[in-house]
Amino acid sequence: MTAVSAPADGWLTSTRATPATLRQWWVLTLRLIIPAVTTGEILTAIAAPATFSVSFYIPLNRVMTFAGTGFSSYAQFLAPIVILQAAAFTAISAAFRAATDMVSGLDRRFDAMPIHPLVPTAARMSANVFRLLIGLVSAVVCTHLIGFRFVDGTAHTLGFLALGLLIGIAFSLGADVIGTVTKSPEATTQMLVLPPLILGMLSTGLAPAKQFPHWVQPFVRNQPVSQFAYGLRALGGDKLGKAGEVTWSLMGPPLLWAAAIIVVSLYFTVRLNTPRQSKKRS
Repeated sequence: MTAVSAPADGWLTSTRATPATLRQWWVLTLRLIIPAVTTGEILTAIAAPATFSVSFYIPLNRVMTFAGTGFSSYAQFLAPIVILQAAAFTAISAAFRAATDMVSGLDRRFDAMPIHPLVPTAARMSANVFRLLIGLVSAVVCTHLIGFRFVDGTAHTLGFLALGLLIGIAFSLGADVIGTVTKSPEATTQMLVLPPLILGMLSTGLAPAKQFPHWVQPFVRNQPVSQFAYGLRALGGDKLGKAGEVTWSLMGPPLLWAAAIIVVSLYFTVRLNTPRQSKKRS
């Protein structure tokens, strides 16, 4: 790497290496991925979807088959919420990691180095996407084992996977912001456990909206988890044709929810990192 020249009276102390942004991002990404693989932490990303599949399917299959979902099987109806819970689990890990970096002082050390202020966040997000991909693969395999099948061709299958990945990225990016702001791994984890649980239970992920009390059905139908589930079901398809057609009217809301979360999270990510950049330039 080349050096930046400085005035002669202080060049030994003021000379800085020119940042190699891509190399820095890669090194910081490996800092998070390699320990997760070598210590077996990545196994939790595999085991979590299996746990969700078993804990949802076994107790609810008979009940929901009797009550009726309109689908060819309860596994076909259930698959989206397993994908969403896997994405939420990755997001909780992302928030914990961001809060840990803050409370350990690692971000302050990065401030004193010639690193672009967004590189640490980008590295965390790359590691989050790595875990997310593993979680999504595990979720698809686990739901396949209980009976879920893609029935509408390659394009819809790829769309299903792409939408699941987009939702997971949105969750993780938002969680990274929350972890950075709270600066407490324990508080962050506790804060993020309840929203996925509550929204998951009060959604169409486990049961159709018609099976909820009338007064809560509007919320159940329109909240983001339900909209994500509608989109994933339409792309996953159903042998009886009950999953809905892949149209802009159906896919628009989940895509808009994901885009809104990403845009808002990026705004706060830049805002949170701007002071660092200003401080370096002063």
